[in-house]
Amino acid sequence: MGRMTQPAGPTSYGRVAEDGTVFVRTADGERAVGQIPDVPPAEALDFYVRRFQALELEVQLLEQRVRNGALSPEEARQSIGMVRKSVTGANAVGDLDGLLARLDAFAPLLAEQSEARKAERAKQHEATRAAKEQMVAEAEALAQGNDWRGGVNRFRALLDAWKELPRIDRATDDALWHRFSSARTTYTRRRKSQFAEQSARRDGARAVKEQIIAEARELADSTDWGPTSAAFRDLMARWKTAGAAPRAVDDQLWTEFRALQDRFFNARSAALNEQDAEFQGNLNAKEALLAEAEASILPVTDLNAARAAFRTFLERYNALGKVPRDAIRGLDSRVRALESAVRKAEEDEWRRTDPEARQRAEETVSMLSSEIAKLTEKIAKATARGDAAAARKAEDSIRTYTAWLDQAKATLADFTR
Repeated sequence: MGRMTQPAGPTSYGRVAEDGTVFVRTADGERAVGQIPDVPPAEALDFYVRRFQALELEVQLLEQRVRNGALSPEEARQSIGMVRKSVTGANAVGDLDGLLARLDAFAPLLAEQSEARKAERAKQHEATRAAKEQMVAEAEALAQGNDWRGGVNRFRALLDAWKELPRIDRATDDALWHRFSSARTTYTRRRKSQFAEQSARRDGARAVKEQIIAEARELADSTDWGPTSAAFRDLMARWKTAGAAPRAVDDQLWTEFRALQDRFFNARSAALNEQDAEFQGNLNAKEALLAEAEASILPVTDLNAARAAFRTFLERYNALGKVPRDAIRGLDSRVRALESAVRKAEEDEWRRTDPEARQRAEETVSMLSSEIAKLTEKIAKATARGDAAAARKAEDSIRTYTAWLDQAKATLADFTR
């Protein structure tokens, strides 16, 4: 960097005429820069040298700013042009040509800085384009998704980030923005449509639930316990399939419906509990009667006596009336067991006295006995002629027929007991 020029004497870059006119010498020749009469020549010359030094300081400061990158190449060129105007034709004494040369020396540096800035802008342009393309891709994915809550916030964040990015070339920037904006519009329309459908469904569910509540209100004070319980179960099934009503009223509707259910079922429980207390005496009597019948009938040894005893028991049992609900199943099970025992005894007796079955049993015994007699005769003949193999075969058959005959005789014995 150049140093500030010191005055080299009146004849170096300027001189003072006898009338006090001060001249400066440049490559273009000598020219007057001013006149200071009635002062020593050195003083007059020094005045214009100080003006040059001010210009030189301005050039030096400009050099520092340009080399430090404080100015963009465009700003530096503008500043150089202004300083050049100040130096060219300046009313100052000094190496004006040298200052102009120093200003001209900026040209290669500014060209280099311009190329560097151009490369940096290209790099930033590419990074911005990539960032916007990524944002567009995310926006388009969001537009086809169903994240109706998080998507809104994400689109808002993407839009804020987009605004913070610099613009790139107009055609590319406009095309990317069009895609981003279209995706946001598509998402917004789909979201509004979804919420409209939800709202319609919720309004429909609200109407259904209000109708269910109206029906429940008519049933809540019924004392027809069985049919009304079934009706309330049906209302509950319809409630579950109705779907959700608007959030602000769904809980309120459920509270109202549940209160009507509770009113009916609490009343039913109270009434049935009261009945159960009244029916306890019937239960005690039926249990005692059952115990007596079980002791006298089981096991069944005399069918006629068992049949008569069961009929008498059943008449007395049915005359006793209702019992508590939780005892019904156990009592019914014991009564069915008694009835089954009597019925089984009847079936056994029928089988024992069935004439056709007895005849079949007698015929079976006769047939098997005849076959055994025939085989015995075969053994005797085979032995007489010395045919041991035939005798052994007949003996094996006799053993088989004998086992069958024993079973048939046992069956026939059942009919003679």
